[in-house]
Amino acid sequence: MPSTELKKNRIIVTVLGPDRVGIIAGVARVLADNNINILDISQTILQEFLVMIMIADMEKSRVDLSTLKAHLAEKGAALGVRIDAQHEDAFQFMHRI
Repeated sequence: MPSTELKKNRIIVTVLGPDRVGIIAGVARVLADNNINILDISQTILQEFLVMIMIADMEKSRVDLSTLKAHLAEKGAALGVRIDAQHEDAFQFMHRI
């Protein structure tokens, strides 16, 4: 499969907010429940704040990105953090020089 095929279903998930137990597990559960595979994850704690970025593959998911964003926002509200997702192409376009 060409590399462009591998990337067409990828999304970037960002999580920002006060660190606490269960955030990574909560986000991973939403993704797993929607059959979305986590490809890569990076996280750091800046003083008391969690900053996390995930790359995930939606190829086998049955939900669209809008529905997923709603699920993630709901989970973020429950966890006290902001969770967002966007298609990788949109993310790259927004962050190019």
